[in-house]
Amino acid sequence: MARNARNRSARNTLLALLAIIVVLSGTLGAAHLWGNPKAQLTPLLGLDLAGGRQVVLAPIIDGDQTAAPEQLNQAIDIIRRRVDGQGVAEAEVSRLGSNIQVAIPGTPTAAQLEALSQSSQLQFRAVLVAAPVVPTQPTEPPRELPLPVGPTEEPAEDPAVEPTDPDNDQAETTNAAYPEGLLADQQPTVQAAGQLPATGGVDAAQATESPDTQTDDAGQTEAPDDSAVTDAPDSAEPTSASDLAWITPELQEEFLTYDCTDEVKQRAASQAPAEEPIIACSAGGTEKYILGPSELSGGELTDASSGLQVGAGGQTTGVVEVRLQFNDEGRDAFSAITTRLFGFGQNSNQNRFAIVLDGQVISAPGVRSPINDGVATISGGFTNESAKELANQLKFGALPMSFEVQTSEQLSPQLGGEQLRLGIIAGLVGMILVFIYSLIQYRALGLVTVASLIIAGILAYLSVTLLGWTNNFRLTMAGVTGLIVAIGVTADSFIVYFERIRDEVRTGRPLRYAVDTGWVRARRTIIISDVVNLIAAGVLYFLSESGVKAFAFALGLSTVIDLLVVVMFTHPVVSILANTKFFGEGHKWSGMDPERLGARRSTYLGRGQFARPAPKRTGPTREQTEGGIV
Repeated sequence: MARNARNRSARNTLLALLAIIVVLSGTLGAAHLWGNPKAQLTPLLGLDLAGGRQVVLAPIIDGDQTAAPEQLNQAIDIIRRRVDGQGVAEAEVSRLGSNIQVAIPGTPTAAQLEALSQSSQLQFRAVLVAAPVVPTQPTEPPRELPLPVGPTEEPAEDPAVEPTDPDNDQAETTNAAYPEGLLADQQPTVQAAGQLPATGGVDAAQATESPDTQTDDAGQTEAPDDSAVTDAPDSAEPTSASDLAWITPELQEEFLTYDCTDEVKQRAASQAPAEEPIIACSAGGTEKYILGPSELSGGELTDASSGLQVGAGGQTTGVVEVRLQFNDEGRDAFSAITTRLFGFGQNSNQNRFAIVLDGQVISAPGVRSPINDGVATISGGFTNESAKELANQLKFGALPMSFEVQTSEQLSPQLGGEQLRLGIIAGLVGMILVFIYSLIQYRALGLVTVASLIIAGILAYLSVTLLGWTNNFRLTMAGVTGLIVAIGVTADSFIVYFERIRDEVRTGRPLRYAVDTGWVRARRTIIISDVVNLIAAGVLYFLSESGVKAFAFALGLSTVIDLLVVVMFTHPVVSILANTKFFGEGHKWSGMDPERLGARRSTYLGRGQFARPAPKRTGPTREQTEGGIV
């Protein structure tokens, strides 16, 4: 009965391991067939094995000034975190004279390369005026700025505004940091953390839809009559960052003719003083703004992250949001900003604030409520990718200076396929030597070692390949070395277990009982050994750079796999084999032959108890002593 229970438990454990392998293999196969992007069936390779692209960034400095070493070191740290935030593994960021050199493995996307040079200070500015960017028309544009003063009694049709679909009463507009073509009720709004977004699109639409256009009953978009447009005051002093007095006639004239495709104007906006208003466009070039002075910078933002919104009951919703957290100074400033903007009402563009990076508005959400605790969320119209991109821009966007791409070139592999081939050969040779030793030392039981190493190899291959797809993990030569070293770590666990079983057999226990007691004795030793390896790998990973990090990660991963294989494969297989005639009766080729191991005979006492034989006497017997024979 007990034997059947042990066999059943061992088989269930093996089935669980098989299920893990099937799930990993199925995930990789599905990602290869239907993933976006599609997963490779082989591990991604790092710079030294596959090459990549090297970009040299030069700081933009006026006159004969030079960048201070402290500024460059700060920029290197931020660029490294920004690259890591994009999921790029094994990238190298270093200082090259007064420039910064970035080497990215593989073929980086245009967005990843562009993100490297987006380097101006992150700013939070109040929106004074917002208008959609429309194709240039041959007609003379209006000469006055459409300030948000409400609708007119007799609006005149603006030929520059396309009519909306009569079946859809919401104007199609777009904003930065989310896909183009979103409806107004999908555009972002900012609210206190934990507050649910507006349902039905009412609040969100009002928070972002520009009031300089009105929609009639037929769905036709109309512009207000020029005669009813009020000019911006040019004499009064502004009383706040949202005061329209910031808009001078010159700024109004520039706004009317502003071209969002002009890179010179974008650079001018990125270099404008923080205390002055600017004109800026959304990152997609679909909306342009007049923005008040900067009221917050990226320095007051302590964290930004993306994820699914959590409702009042603690359950997650399907809404993707970006979460912001400010320090004490930023909390007070953001509270004052959101309180002031909320007072304009959600049907006004002045209810919005713009997040400006490198002269572009990456997001311009409306304010749904005052936020006083320094923790806010932006929601509405985000996908997982766009929310993550915005969070990374907010978290890693503020560099101490602006940069431009000086050179960009493709790198050839430093080691290449030949070194990888030699590394794989070294790993195979190591495994073959372990196989030979196991078969000589443990005979048929050594086949369990062979099978265990093969299972560990399969799990390591699937893990590294899937990590390449999910986290862009790339295998470098240092990582290959870590996997090769792990062969010895894995073999050491098997040796400890088998020797503990042999010790029990030597004391006279039958093999099926020796397997269980030997496992109890070996398990603690194996776990302690693996924990020590994990601690060493963790210390190397967190205190080292580049190649050593890759070695440490591979060593830690293979150590976890070793523990999984020993517990879920090696021990269950040995337990099943111990109940067979070949192993259980100690065949001389089983590796557990009691005579070959020098086992002593034991008397079975029942209930799993055995009487150990008395040790052999080496001195004279009592009869010999009494007979005078010494």
